[in-house]
Amino acid sequence: MTRRIAAAAAALWLLWAGGATAATVQVQGGAILGTVSADGAVSQYLGVPFAAPPVAGLRWRPPQPVAPWQGVLETTHAAAACPQPLPPPGSFYQNEFFRTSERQSEDCLYLNIWTPTAPLGHALPVMVWFYGGGFVQGSGSLASFDGAALARRGVVVVTINYRLGPLGFLALPELDRESPDHVSGNYGLLDMLAALRWVHGNIAGFGGDPDAVTVFGQSAGAMGVNAMIAAPLAHGLFRRAIVESYPMFGMADPMQTLAQAEAGGAAFAHAVGADSVADLRMVASTDLVRAMRGNAVGFGLRPNVDGHILPQDMPAMIAGGGNAAALLIGVNYDEGTELLPPTTPAGLAALARRRFAAEGAEVAARYSGADADDATAAQDRMQSDYLLAASAREAQVVAAQGIPAFVYRFVRLAPGSDPIKVGAFHSAELVYVFGTQASVDRPWSARDRELSDQMQQYWTNFAKTGDPNGDGLPTWPRFAPTGPTIMQLGDVTQPIAVLDPQRRTMFDTYLTTRLPQ
Repeated sequence: MTRRIAAAAAALWLLWAGGATAATVQVQGGAILGTVSADGAVSQYLGVPFAAPPVAGLRWRPPQPVAPWQGVLETTHAAAACPQPLPPPGSFYQNEFFRTSERQSEDCLYLNIWTPTAPLGHALPVMVWFYGGGFVQGSGSLASFDGAALARRGVVVVTINYRLGPLGFLALPELDRESPDHVSGNYGLLDMLAALRWVHGNIAGFGGDPDAVTVFGQSAGAMGVNAMIAAPLAHGLFRRAIVESYPMFGMADPMQTLAQAEAGGAAFAHAVGADSVADLRMVASTDLVRAMRGNAVGFGLRPNVDGHILPQDMPAMIAGGGNAAALLIGVNYDEGTELLPPTTPAGLAALARRRFAAEGAEVAARYSGADADDATAAQDRMQSDYLLAASAREAQVVAAQGIPAFVYRFVRLAPGSDPIKVGAFHSAELVYVFGTQASVDRPWSARDRELSDQMQQYWTNFAKTGDPNGDGLPTWPRFAPTGPTIMQLGDVTQPIAVLDPQRRTMFDTYLTTRLPQ
């Protein structure tokens, strides 16, 4: 690590740089020193190592403990993002989240912490964030995920990095043979587990309560949250879970098996021109990322049911009793816009039949279009309605176990964008949750700021008590299978019914086939 300095020199450097010194904290590996916000309310520690660099011989191995360092480690700047392809310049998501390119390195297993500076006399709830990005993009240091606003509400916020793409999810029989657990491919999930273990062992030094941890994530990160709910290895590492835009039923397809992931891994190794894992470990990370060529799913570069971290598909695991003592889950109104490729009437019908098996014909009949534009709009609606129905069904599964569950639908149209072609797009809620609307160039209004304030209160209340409700907020009803209602977050914050009865019944019929019989 190049950021090691002596304790005395640390304070001098920070004064020279014009920053205010945060408290020195002892963590696994040594002492760290961060900075304090301009108003003195929040201390931040950026780039804190939670595992050894997964490089050279540690590439495609479970995360290892951090090597101790001498002196005090400056944690004043975010660490590198894990290797990943960048969105095309000028593309929608590049403008929304990746306006500043982050440095990338395989040495990327770091986390960031924000904590209130003033002592409150008790240990604080902790919120640990898993970012989305299809398991091929993202980092815990994107501007939209700055945790300061949430920390001001009396919680400790942690954002992490986890390995992505081929470095995070490559599965091969040769890697199985290297592993004492005889599995491969879920290195990104192992990173999440390692980060949660680090939090459990260290967060008290930052004022956090290791027994009051909430994991929250969006899209691929929400799938990671569900994996933690399901995984026996995550038992005792958190209490509550927030799942944004990726219920346990995923995108209608069951999770891939280890064998399927290995077949994809073999295809990837062939694309790289490597005959062995030793050959692959000699390939530069940039070349591995380049070899994906937008085909991460085809190469199996996503989580798999490996029999170790995930003994079964997530619905079966969670229905049998998961690790969360409370669940907050939901989706956005326009999950498909700016995310799914355009389609045609025939393409949409084929997609519906392939995804929804016996219910495919009925789904295709309800979501159709006379031309490509109509079909693309119908595809977006099918995506959003299915994800809402799947989120409600996950809440129903959890509620049947006596666990509190709360469901939302975010419907606020993105200011400054086409309300039909963009709308409340996939990930639109994130800057409201984090209170980071200034990170995105949009004409925000007073209602956007008010909604962000409400959502920050809901999310942090849930982290504190397992219930999002609190003083001054519209009442969010607890989910119940009979007459289910959810909270609509948009121009007005109010409870609404879950879909219309016919669509809900149609999707529920399919979802029943995904649960243990």
